[in-house]
Amino acid sequence: MSQSDQGDFKALRREYVAQPLNRSDLSADPLQQFSDWMQTATEYSPDDATSMTLATANALGMPSARIVLLKHFDAEGFAWYTDYRSRKGQELAENPQAELMFYWYGLERQVRVQGRVEKLSAEQGRKYFNERPVGSRLSAAVSHQSAVIESRESLEESVSDLQQQHPDGDIPYPEFWGGYRLIPTHFEFWQGRESRLHDRFSYTEIEGQWQVDRLSP
Repeated sequence: MSQSDQGDFKALRREYVAQPLNRSDLSADPLQQFSDWMQTATEYSPDDATSMTLATANALGMPSARIVLLKHFDAEGFAWYTDYRSRKGQELAENPQAELMFYWYGLERQVRVQGRVEKLSAEQGRKYFNERPVGSRLSAAVSHQSAVIESRESLEESVSDLQQQHPDGDIPYPEFWGGYRLIPTHFEFWQGRESRLHDRFSYTEIEGQWQVDRLSP
């Protein structure tokens, strides 16, 4: 590869060969449609099915995105857990709106979900925290997520110190840690198709009803 070719991926191609997604295939309820696709995704590749990109923006509109894990969803929204002091936590405090995106590579599908975000109750946060493995609870309790730290060694020492303080594994629930819920106002379902003529459908909430539209690829 010559120096001029480095970072040039224009020749890299793949073809999408999935079955079509027709309007008649869709549920009138986007949550049910999502549930159906998530069920297929968890059967296909359970390790990655709940991974989702969470995109937030600060008060000035500067966006940031990262991968988090969906922990539960229902008619009230899509939930995940994190350190409230993290960058995403700070941005959600300034601008409580976000977008989630799921991409299931082997199924050639993606789903985007937009909406407003609110914190889950402390009781929900505490319940889930106590269900986590001990190692995950230790990490959450000692880490000030997104903050600059001195070294990896200092972080591991903090974990070790806390573990020695609680050898029984009963780690106190940190009040700075908990859950968020995104309450959807817009969904988009994307199915990869041959020659880039993808199938895309949006669901937009209008006066309590979901309007479904086919979008150009």
